[in-house]
Amino acid sequence: MMPLRLAFMGSPDFAVPALRALHRAGHEVVAVYTQPPRPSGRGQKEAPCAVHRAALELGLPVRHPPRLRRDEAEHAYFASLALDAAVVAAYGLILPGAMLRAPRQGCLNIHASLLPRWRGAAPIQAAILSGDAETGVTIMQMEEGLDTGPMLLAGRVPIGPRDGTPAIHDALAELGARLILRALAENPPAKPQPQDGVTYAPKLTKEDGRLRWTERAEALDRRVRALNPWPGTFFVHQGEVIRVLEAQPEACSTPAQPGTVLDSEPRIACGEGALRLLRLQRPGRGAVDAAAFLRGYSLPPGMVLG
Repeated sequence: MMPLRLAFMGSPDFAVPALRALHRAGHEVVAVYTQPPRPSGRGQKEAPCAVHRAALELGLPVRHPPRLRRDEAEHAYFASLALDAAVVAAYGLILPGAMLRAPRQGCLNIHASLLPRWRGAAPIQAAILSGDAETGVTIMQMEEGLDTGPMLLAGRVPIGPRDGTPAIHDALAELGARLILRALAENPPAKPQPQDGVTYAPKLTKEDGRLRWTERAEALDRRVRALNPWPGTFFVHQGEVIRVLEAQPEACSTPAQPGTVLDSEPRIACGEGALRLLRLQRPGRGAVDAAAFLRGYSLPPGMVLG
């Protein structure tokens, strides 16, 4: 196919494979839009996001306006680019109608779910939390609604019983890169999203990572797999936030109050079953396996965690 004149709009690691694939395929990426640099690390120095870094490495021009909705000068600049299309992947800003309509073929979104399931901000985590057997990527023609536009292509990825967000994230990022190249090359017909089966994945907060022992062990295991590395899963013991980085659900033949430490593994009684804690981290310390953690921290059998 003839190279297209494109803008790319994305920010986190998820979007980088697509940007690299478009550049490698010979498309003319005339502008890369990202979130502005943010304070990062102990020194809180401003650092560019993953897509910003990749664009600089590829020699592509970068723009990072802090907002778009009422920025008429940015709307005019975007229109002046005379784009064939814009590709959007986890950009982080809502595109106003003026920008959505500017490219000749519109704006195409790489969305990390099988729409209409899991519209919204955290589709990968939502799929794992809900115990979905599979997820995927949908290439969607963007409109002003939240992930409501017609679909061009979709691809599927299974979610294994021990898969967590990092593995699924990477698989979907690579799949999205392949699918966007196909969508641009094949220009498939757009199909409206079904009106039934719509679900939403809201933006995550740190409190979403709190482990509540009254839940079933399988649900807590999914929470650990879904919410690490961010926002992370944790429980609070004696005023200290203990992060749980890896766990495993198990049967529990001995009835016990949820939150009870059952043994020295340690296994924690849940509303149903027990959760074996495999990898933990105390504030200001490195992550360690359970055996190493318990050499410096007491969780005696019979203790009830909050």
